[in-house]
Amino acid sequence: MKKNRTMIITFLTPALICYLLVFLYPSIRTTIMSFFAVEGVTDAISTWHFVGFGNYIKLFNTPIFMQSMANIMKIWIVGGLGVMFVALFFAVALTNGMKGVKFLRSVIYLPNVVSAIAMGTMWISFVYNSDYGLLHNVFKTIGLEQLSQTLWTGPDKLFWSMLVAYSFGMVGYHMLIFMASIEQIPKDYKEAALIEGANVFQRFFRITIPFLKGCFRTNIVMWTVFTVAFFVWAQLFSPVNLSNATVAPMNYMYEIVFGSSSNAATVRDSGAGAAVGVIMMVIVIFAFALTNLIVRNDDVEL
Repeated sequence: MKKNRTMIITFLTPALICYLLVFLYPSIRTTIMSFFAVEGVTDAISTWHFVGFGNYIKLFNTPIFMQSMANIMKIWIVGGLGVMFVALFFAVALTNGMKGVKFLRSVIYLPNVVSAIAMGTMWISFVYNSDYGLLHNVFKTIGLEQLSQTLWTGPDKLFWSMLVAYSFGMVGYHMLIFMASIEQIPKDYKEAALIEGANVFQRFFRITIPFLKGCFRTNIVMWTVFTVAFFVWAQLFSPVNLSNATVAPMNYMYEIVFGSSSNAATVRDSGAGAAVGVIMMVIVIFAFALTNLIVRNDDVEL
């Protein structure tokens, strides 16, 4: 027993130290910083000035921050529903004995292997371009000249173009999670349902869906984390200045913490930036707790 305890301590100590240094300490420092007026991240603590909830009040009275919150809410709801539906559709299709499953699975997952910067650049340059992009050529070929000249990255369509491109790249990730769970469903249930004469939809809603409760929980939490951390795609679709159409909280936080690359007069405010980080952390914790409350366990009643 003593040897086991020593072994456990030996293996857990390095992981605990890494956890404290890499996650816990920065989280605590960021939370404390959010209650102070701080210009630079590396400023000495002696230069901090306590402002209480002043940073939070200022954020919720800043139009562009509120717009960024609205943007990630739309990404979470609209993008989430679209991604989960398509990912579940492909997962069910690929686990029902289709030919070429490995090839199709690799093709659908491929966008996750390519970096976000490369994917975003490809969408902007080769899909949305109004002169030679994929959409331009497709619409022109089928005779829809007006649609072929549509400026997909224009101000009125920029957000939705970005959301479609981002969601396209996320389908494969969530599809694999669904597939892994579907493949764990005992085949006896499906065989019994077939013998009883259940059709495809009955098998899906009475057998597959109940067994995917834990999988839905995982996918929702992961989608929330990805949405809260949304940054690169907004930078790609609005590379010069923050745009109301694409700005996310992480973009705004970067802007006020490090200053704008296009505006030397931007005032740095690391205290407010820390407050943004805390708000995002609270959102993830809340989403995790709510999801676990709604989907309590994996017990299934058939």
